[in-house]
Amino acid sequence: MGWSILEPLAFSSLWVSLAAGALAAAAARAMGLDSSASVIGLIVAGTFVVYNVDHLRDVERDRGTSPRRTAFVERHVRSLRVATVAAALVSVGLAFDVGPGALLVLAPVAALGFGHRRVKHLAFAKSSYLTLAWVCVVVVFPAVALGGARDVAWVALVVGAAIQANAIASNVRDLEAALASTPALRLARGVAALGVIIAIAAPGTIWPLGLVPLAAGLALLRFEANERYGLVVVDGALLLGGLAALVVHRA
Repeated sequence: MGWSILEPLAFSSLWVSLAAGALAAAAARAMGLDSSASVIGLIVAGTFVVYNVDHLRDVERDRGTSPRRTAFVERHVRSLRVATVAAALVSVGLAFDVGPGALLVLAPVAALGFGHRRVKHLAFAKSSYLTLAWVCVVVVFPAVALGGARDVAWVALVVGAAIQANAIASNVRDLEAALASTPALRLARGVAALGVIIAIAAPGTIWPLGLVPLAAGLALLRFEANERYGLVVVDGALLLGGLAALVVHRA
């Protein structure tokens, strides 16, 4: 029953979109900022749009790497299109509440996201540019939009380590990735551990953010190279880690 509930969330891209929102809220708190509903909402809705556009446009290639998700997309193509259009309209509406300077941070990330299908077969480059894009969205964008951020570099390093570990693990299960699973998993686990160490060594109250790379690392301990584990458990670790960090920050 658990999989039957979580799979639709993951396959529809809502799971990863919520993870982006949780990470942004936790990162904002670590930078001494109060979260804004408009900023977090724009991140969630925008992530939903970018991921679903990619999945809807690249069905044939995704069929080989993520067959269960692709089958879900094909069964619910109309609903996903409607939901993506609705999320795009929400994103436009929320953008009016965000300053133009902050939106400039998202412009290149959006361009990269919509062009993702042309370069995602490059395994090593994929994990690097995905990490950079996510850090821009969940750390740099809130810092610019909300203003007055502190320790941005430290927060970016901690969150970036968790996302990099996640991206490397995604390549392991991806049939188009030119990676050997064992060395890659060791690297992913090492990067996650490094993120925890950085969080502990960081100044101020950044340490709760270490729960994000910790959750990512725990998800990789008993890693299963299949899309269900990758999309539900590994991506879910970012969501749970972000929520846990947010709760600890507020305690």
